Amino acid sequence: MTSLATRHVMQANKGRDTKPELAVRRALRAAGWTGYRLQWKVAGRPDICFPGRKVAIFVNGCFWHRCPHCGLPLPKSNVEYWEEKFDRNRARDERNESLLVAQGWTVIVVWECRLKKARFAPTIREVVLELERSREGGARVGRVVEVGGAAARARRRALKGYRSRHRGRTRVS
Repeated sequence: MTSLATRHVMQANKGRDTKPELAVRRALRAAGWTGYRLQWKVAGRPDICFPGRKVAIFVNGCFWHRCPHCGLPLPKSNVEYWEEKFDRNRARDERNESLLVAQGWTVIVVWECRLKKARFAPTIREVVLELERSREGGARVGRVVEVGGAAARARRRALKGYRSRHRGRTRVS
């Protein structure tokens, strides 16, 4: 049982058109990636979706989706409720990602913390690289891509080699 005040605060949290989502959309438009759809009617209702390319972009808030980079603590009050809530959120995210991947979609997950000042440009560059890969037909296999972090740097290096090989140039090691 929660108080009426808590209920109103929870209802006031936005599910769409959040600041991080708007920032990603602005950056995509600036990079020339228009024609996306919002809240497309597939599993999980992706924040940004390119249905023709089968690319779904989820802009996840660090608190609600429990960002692996931030390591945010649990709220101090009503801990049991929050643990259950976050477990349900993570399970729902995994289920939606699995459904999309099974249907051949590429799922790009962008974390809110990766959209802060110094990390914003590299994160958007990585999203754009994944979209370019989908244009070349390399993203039709269905997979989940989490942008930002060490794994992302390794993917970027591998993707550079991929792009070079597919443009007729040889990769320089």
